[in-house]
This record gives sequence, structure tokens and C-alpha cells, in this order.
Amino acid sequence: MEVLAICTVKERDPSFKLQGLLAGQARLPASHPLFPVLAAKQSALEAGIGGEERVAEVLRKCSLPFEHQIFHDLSPASDECFQMDTYVFTPWFGLVLEAKNIAGILEFHDNPPQLIRIREDGHQDGFESPVAQLERNCELLRDWNVRHNVKLPIYGAVVVAYPRQIVAVAPAKTKVLFPSSITSYIKKIPQQSSKLEPETFNWLSHELLTSHRPFIPKPLSESYGIPFSDFIPGVRCFVCGRIGMVKLPRTWHCPFCGANDHLAHVAMFREWFLIFKRSITNQECRWFLGIEDIHTASRILQSMGFPSVGAFRYREYMIELF
Repeated sequence: MEVLAICTVKERDPSFKLQGLLAGQARLPASHPLFPVLAAKQSALEAGIGGEERVAEVLRKCSLPFEHQIFHDLSPASDECFQMDTYVFTPWFGLVLEAKNIAGILEFHDNPPQLIRIREDGHQDGFESPVAQLERNCELLRDWNVRHNVKLPIYGAVVVAYPRQIVAVAPAKTKVLFPSSITSYIKKIPQQSSKLEPETFNWLSHELLTSHRPFIPKPLSESYGIPFSDFIPGVRCFVCGRIGMVKLPRTWHCPFCGANDHLAHVAMFREWFLIFKRSITNQECRWFLGIEDIHTASRILQSMGFPSVGAFRYREYMIELF
């Protein structure tokens, strides 16, 4: 009797990298020289997320005749950071899936490891090899299992998310799948006589989930070398989306649409974290929120409950949002 695959243990995390790109672009002039770079990175990232969601959609609908659990966007705590797009965990084996959503004709090269995309006009683009990334993830997952005293066969496959991606040159040793073939591929993976006991299977699943650490990217300004002064400061109105809310007693007021929001500053610290750095001073807070009074800034920072280091003018508040 087949078992419907409704046992997704972990869904995708929100992409903080994408949030940072969107927040950064909203605070840069459209004429900024790096604006097109950020926009292109955003498009590529959204395409990648779309590919991973396509795989997740297929797995939600598939059925398998044995016990299994599915983890999306999993990063188990380890000596080395690694992130798996999708991990299918069973008592007999584990399967790591690396999703790719790059339109065009694809060529997987092994020496050196690289993915080449050929566009319709013949232009070629080079990308990091998903095969090399997949092999690294599988090896690190094996090491993670060994540290938990578990021996489990680990398989891996690259998934090209849509049929418009034409694989002209496949990798020599790694399976490439379309989403529609994932279920049949999983069913064909051999199940050895030895398997994890139910207690061990459930325990290891719990360990995978509790050891997960969301990926926190470097601040956008650091990643792309953009000076703080290039960004437009101010509190964003979440009604009309414009920057420039004014601090009034007990609230923030938008001069553009008339909206009031007494907690408008809260989301701004997330933007600071993603764009600038992990800490903030009173002076930086006043610049970013567009307020002049040092005591008002102190009250706002203290209300956030951030831990601080230093004293007086040298005090820094350590932003902990995630």
C-alpha cells in the first residue's frame, strides 16, 4: 500500500539574501552603478527559489511505498557550513537534491567543474558546478551522520526544474532529473537489508531539524562594497512604501499618504541588519531613522531589547532579529 508523501518535516526558510537585495535596491538611487548588478542578482536568486519550490511542489504530490521524511532548505550545524535544497530521508538511505533553474542549453563539465549555459543567441555563461556543490553536501552529510554514530547510504541528484532547460552534456557520474522523474528515481534506489530502527530514524530526524541554522548572508554593503552614505536613510511607510516617515509623540507619521504606525521603526532594524551591519550606535540610529533627539533614539533602541556593549557615546547595540 502506497503512503502519500505528506510528511514534509521542514519547509523553506525565508530568503534573507533576497530580503537584503530588495531592501538595498529600495534605498539606492536607480542611477547607482551597482543597481543593475543587484537587480540581476535578485532575478537569479528568485529563479533559484522558483526551482526549489517546483521540486517541493512535486514532492508534496508524490507517493512512496515506504516511510520517509522531507526537509527543504536544510543547513545542519556542522564544522563546515552546508545547505541542502531538499533532503529525502528514509530508514534505508538519504537523497540530496540540488535544484537548478537556469534557462537555455546546459553543459555540465567535470574538468574543471563548471556549468555552461548557452542562450538562444549563442552567448555562453559560466556558473559554479551544481555537481561539485552536490558532492560536497553529500560528503558533509555523511560526516554529520558519522558524528551521530549513524551509517546511512547517501545518494545525490541534480534537478533541472523545467523542461525548457535542455541538458546537452550531462555530468559523467551524477544523475540529472526533471521534477516529473523524481518519484520513480526514489523508488528505484536500492533498499539494503539493514535499516535504521524506528527510534533511531525519529531521533535522527529530530537532530537534523533542531541542528538547522538559517543562512544569514553578509550585509549587502559589505558584500558589494557599497558605502553607507550611498543608501537613502529614513523610515519606510508600509502603506505606500515611501521612505520618510516623521517621528511624532508615540507614533510615526507618513507625510505622503497620512498613515500612522507606532511600530514602524521595528522593521527598519531588520533592514539595517541586512544592509549595513550587525550592530548599531545611537548616532547611526538617528541617521538611519531620521530623528535628531539622542534620548528618543535611546528609548527606541532600549525598547527593542537588544544587548549592548560599551557605555555612553561608545555603546553599541547588537541586533538579534533571527
